[in-house]
Amino acid sequence: MAALMAILKRDLALAYRQRAELMQPMLFFILVISLFPLAVGPEPKTLQLIGPGVIWVAAILSSLLGLERLFRDDFQDGSLEQLMLSSTSLPAAALVKVVAHWLTSILPLIILSPLLALFLHLSEPMYWALLKTLLLGTPLLSLIGGIAVGLTVGLNRGGVLLALLLLPVFIPLLIFATSAVESASMQLQYSAQLAIIGAMFLFSLALAPFAIAYALRVSQT
Repeated sequence: MAALMAILKRDLALAYRQRAELMQPMLFFILVISLFPLAVGPEPKTLQLIGPGVIWVAAILSSLLGLERLFRDDFQDGSLEQLMLSSTSLPAAALVKVVAHWLTSILPLIILSPLLALFLHLSEPMYWALLKTLLLGTPLLSLIGGIAVGLTVGLNRGGVLLALLLLPVFIPLLIFATSAVESASMQLQYSAQLAIIGAMFLFSLALAPFAIAYALRVSQT
């Protein structure tokens, strides 16, 4: 447990030292959402209609910017190989690194979401539904993304391949998340959509660390 806490503290410290890379997902998230009202016009009903989808698409694309560095630095300096040779559980270490990625790259986007929801004229029920879907769904971005990163960690400039692998996988999450917010806008129950997203999250939480560990071993051979 002490080794896992050390990995978490190290990843958080390294992330906050690389402030330029840390700011890229947040700036991209803000810019993408800010440009949509300029493109489609300031009509509140139009913005409410497209707002949830815009925020979720921006969150997915922003998360891809930070995913590439999930294991990149450890692979380049050899610490990933040392971690694989150590007695520390590789699936547990992979899960800790995924948590560090979510805390540094995605949690700030969720914190910014109230301001951006106001910018897109989302109503209060829509915002609360959006927040719930983000809290439940964004860990999936890190967990599933970690598998693809593990497979492509040894490739130079694997960002494009990473996007091609992950974007189709995230489509079901995008559909259920935007459906939940749309139901909230019509004063309908959206617990079914949240339950499906929660089930996807728990399933990924149970299997993704082992899949990431296997992908890292494959990439090292």
